[in-house]
Amino acid sequence: MTTANKTLTEILDAVRERHRFVLISHMRPDGDAIGSQMAMAYALRALGKTVRIVDRDPVPSQFLAFPGIDDIEVTSEVGEDFDAAIVMECGDLSRTGVKGLEKLFVINIDHHPGNTMFGRINWFDESAAACGEMVFDLIDALGVQLTPEIATHIYIAIMTDTGGFHFGHMTPATFDICRRCAEAGARPEAIARAVYDSSTLGRLRLMGAVLHSLDLEAGGRLALSHLSLKMLADCGATSDDSDGLINLPLTVKDIDAVAFFREVTSESHRISMRSKGSVDVNRVAKAFGGGGHKNAAGCSMTGPYPEIRKRLIEEMCRSLTAS
Repeated sequence: MTTANKTLTEILDAVRERHRFVLISHMRPDGDAIGSQMAMAYALRALGKTVRIVDRDPVPSQFLAFPGIDDIEVTSEVGEDFDAAIVMECGDLSRTGVKGLEKLFVINIDHHPGNTMFGRINWFDESAAACGEMVFDLIDALGVQLTPEIATHIYIAIMTDTGGFHFGHMTPATFDICRRCAEAGARPEAIARAVYDSSTLGRLRLMGAVLHSLDLEAGGRLALSHLSLKMLADCGATSDDSDGLINLPLTVKDIDAVAFFREVTSESHRISMRSKGSVDVNRVAKAFGGGGHKNAAGCSMTGPYPEIRKRLIEEMCRSLTAS
């Protein structure tokens, strides 16, 4: 029996033996986090389990219309009245932003490089295109029927974490899972339109402002954009409206990497990074205490914007040179 199969068997046994579960993912949850949580929740409830779904931050607006989303509770702490916590999409427990989990029997399911193996059971698969792929395999192994609700959330997880099937560790298995989801009732066109084509007017204005801020470095291979709090206010936009804007410069043939600076305060920024092919932005993120995947990563930096911009450009140029 391989290590992966042994770990999956341990999770199956733990799930079957326990009854009260809390499901959680990382702060500022994305489509993979939400889809994985919701699919797992539907499956556990089909087995007669009691389930709570919690996140530290609210669900982004583009996911609110999907099945069961109202069940997600926003909280920063959980009690001890659970038999297990299933933590998905987190490299370490602190990524949840929720206190109290360390007291529980933690099942850690993740595909991000650098996972600290913080659970009582740790299932880590860097080859998975999304955590949703792993959740699909777990649900399948539990013998739970693939309902339209489960299929929809698995499809959301995979579609969003691959950037609309643009990047990530996609394999034939990825598309076979999506095929099975479509056969079970997921509607790919409707899901894609809800996630990608439900913009607000504020988002449209923000798109123009962010593109106007675009600068090129490294001979045009690196694009940098900046989103300030003033830009958000001037455009009548929210933070949710900025989701996905980082990918726009990558549609330009000669741009191989993008860094998107999002102002949190005058002295702190969140930086998201995307790249094509062999350009490793995860290495850059790790240099500043962050992480992610080879082609999609992020970190936080403190200090004046011109200073952190210069430091990030230096690291990005090293990755571009190495590619």
